[in-house]
Amino acid sequence: MAFLGYLLLPVLSLLALTNARVGVASHKQSTSIRSIPNSAFDVGERLVFDINYGFVTAGTAVMVIPGFKYLNGRKAYEINTYAASTPTFDNIFKVRDKYSTFVDVEGIFPHRFEQHVHEGNYNKDYDAYFDQDELTAESNDGTKCKIPKYVNDILSAFYYVRTLDLTQYHKGDKISLENFYDGKTHPLDVLILGRQRIEVEAGVFDCIVVEPMVVEGGLFKNEGSIKLWLTNDANKMPVKVSTKVVVGSIDVTLTKYQGLKNPVTARVANED
Repeated sequence: MAFLGYLLLPVLSLLALTNARVGVASHKQSTSIRSIPNSAFDVGERLVFDINYGFVTAGTAVMVIPGFKYLNGRKAYEINTYAASTPTFDNIFKVRDKYSTFVDVEGIFPHRFEQHVHEGNYNKDYDAYFDQDELTAESNDGTKCKIPKYVNDILSAFYYVRTLDLTQYHKGDKISLENFYDGKTHPLDVLILGRQRIEVEAGVFDCIVVEPMVVEGGLFKNEGSIKLWLTNDANKMPVKVSTKVVVGSIDVTLTKYQGLKNPVTARVANED
């Protein structure tokens, strides 16, 4: 993959993937579905990020929850993630990527994954449909395979982690999940690294730092660890992502936010 597109992908591992056949809401009702309390996010949330390579802004990304859809007879959050190279980088390598996920409102698990990648001359469109009754995942290429119950894609895993009470975890603790992508299920552990106060364009925030141990997921391959800073409050809003690449590192930093479910109590007031 070309270098610039490679730079843009880490934010997407934080952000995207899932759905269920668009425009064809099944009337089948799933049984024995778990219920996960969610006080972290809701419709209307919109987060904007800069993707920085050193002192250069190579692209921007947006995470947004525009509304609800009904899939497999159940209410789901529609969650979209967009990433694009800046106009300057468009002249070198143009990137326009979109990932979508539809996450069950009650159970916080994916019904469908949708990926649309347009990077230079490379294009990929991929869908995976999850059936929690039959425990199968079917891709748009006709591949069908068995899945564990409540398997995640990389984005639904991120939103699931946001529903957890991270204050009960200590440095070194690990949250173990399973991640489905491209016809296979892979382990996805999230390691708790501790607490840290950081400053980005959107403000100064007290954060919980975690490390997603991504083995596979189709989104990127990293040369080192990936670190993610989440606000240490009820929102668990992503503030920063940092990952090593072949040369240097990429920092994805929050520039704007709106429509949060709770007050941002982790934001530190400016000291005059």
